[in-house]
Parts: sequence; structure tokens; C-alpha cells
Amino acid sequence: MKLLIAGLRGFCAGVVRAISVVEQALEICEGTVYVRKEIIHNRYVVDELRDRGAVFVDELDEVPDGQVVIFSAHGISPAVRDTARRKRLRTIDATCPLVTKVHLEVVHFAKQGYTILFVGHKDHDETIGTLGEAPGAIRVVGSREEAERVEVADPHKVVYLTQTTLSVDDTREIVDVLHQRFPALKAPPKEDICYATQNRQDAVKALASHVDVLLVLGAPNSSNSLRLCEVARARNIRAHLIETAADIRLEWLENAKVVGLTASASAPEILVQQVIDYARTELGITDIEELDTVKEDVHFSLPHELAAMARATSS
Repeated sequence: MKLLIAGLRGFCAGVVRAISVVEQALEICEGTVYVRKEIIHNRYVVDELRDRGAVFVDELDEVPDGQVVIFSAHGISPAVRDTARRKRLRTIDATCPLVTKVHLEVVHFAKQGYTILFVGHKDHDETIGTLGEAPGAIRVVGSREEAERVEVADPHKVVYLTQTTLSVDDTREIVDVLHQRFPALKAPPKEDICYATQNRQDAVKALASHVDVLLVLGAPNSSNSLRLCEVARARNIRAHLIETAADIRLEWLENAKVVGLTASASAPEILVQQVIDYARTELGITDIEELDTVKEDVHFSLPHELAAMARATSS
């Protein structure tokens, strides 16, 4: 049996930024550092930050007035910001800049009187935050069937935007339906699906022609993790989402000559190495190889609020 690993895998720039925000806040801020929602959708990362002192909450009413709170990488609605101001919270916004870009697009098109068809999953944190920017103007479209049913006030003033972590192929199918129904449909000024999501899906497509089964390290509430499984299954490759090596079931690997492994944009490299160790020690695999595709060299600067807090602490 052989283990073939996607050379492009794991943390994207937005995730690296979000984790760095929490780590640095824990170092420079006095008192408790609160984080609204999971900073990213990965239990290992959240548990590690919790062990270091971060307190994760679902809503801001759990945060005492005047304390430090970090907003997760998935973005928040204006209503959450209003609550933070009312409670005089010291906020640090770890929203991925690519998600912020979509929020700004929503505000722009809503002011222009457009109906916004937002292609995304309605229960995902990113969609919930985006929807809050202009709830009266947005229609969430999560499937081809919903695209065939959605109604708009003026078919000549309609635009589509998307969640950043979707399947590129599924999104294209939904958008094709919307274009057929609304010929005047505008596209986002620049692609909304993030570079990292697309690159990791492309890496899975490259793996698919070489493997019999694919293991995807990620979380069940992580959209980009689930999409990687879907991309593989669309190519008739058995795919299984795992959070750690302990989740691997031997029956998945029966009759497999080549096992593929990748990690979603929110899965840390340490979990990849644990699976590699498991493959060596428990499965006796010695033939381990990486399949390289594209390289990434994207970095995002840290939020200005964090730098301001650091200066205040050192002064």
C-alpha cells in the first residue's frame, strides 16, 4: 500500500492570521481574552488555544462589559458590532480579508438597489455574518433546486456573490442556473471563492487520478473540509473526513493500493504528521510520497487593533 499526500494542503493565510491574532492577544492583553465562536472550524486548534487561556463563547452576552473579544475568521454582522460597542468591549477583528471583501460587495450592491443572490450554506457562520449586512436585499441560494425557485424584485437588477469556501464546480452549476433565469445577472467584481479553497480542491482533483481512497483531515462543521470530500466523490473516489488519525477505520482501506491524504485550510500540519506516523506504525506503509501542484505565497497583515493594544501595553 502507498500513501500519496497532497503537496498543497492545510492552513491558508486567513487561518494563519486568525490563529496568530489569538496567540498574540493572549501574550499582550491583561485579563481574559474572549473569542466569539470558534476562531476557525477545527477542534484541535480551538482546544489548544483554550488550553493556553482563550475563552470561547457563542454570543457577546457571555462576555463581561469592557473586556477583550476577538471576532472569528468567518466574519460578523453589523448587529454583533453594535452589541460590542454597547458593552464597551475591546474588539479585535480576525475576519479573513477575503470574507471582508464579500461583505463590502454586499454593502455596495445593496446601496445600488440590487437583489443579491448569495450562493452559500445558510447555517454557516460566514453566511450568517454576510447576511447581516443587508438582510432585506439578500436571498441565500444553497443548491441548484433553490436557484430554480428563487424570486427577485427586479430581474434587471440582480447580482450573485458567494461564500468563500464553496465547491468551485457546484457553485458554477448553481450560477449557470441563475444566469439562465436572469440574463442580466451581474457577477462579483472579482471571484469570491478564495484562492486557497480553489487550490486545495484542484490538488484533490490531481490526487484523484492516482488514489483509490482519500482521507481528508478537517472538521464536520468546516465547509472547505466537506467540499474536499465532495470533489473526490464527484470523481468516484471514496473519501472520508477525519479529525485525527484515530478516526481512520481499517475497512475504508480494504483493497486500496494507494491511499490519498489531504488537509483542509483549517487543519494544522501536526495532524497530517500524525496520520503519516499512523500509516507507518499501524499500517506498515513505507512508500510515502507527496504530489505537488501549485505553490502559495500569500500573507495577510494582522489587525490594526492588535498593534494598537501592543503599543498601549508597552508604553
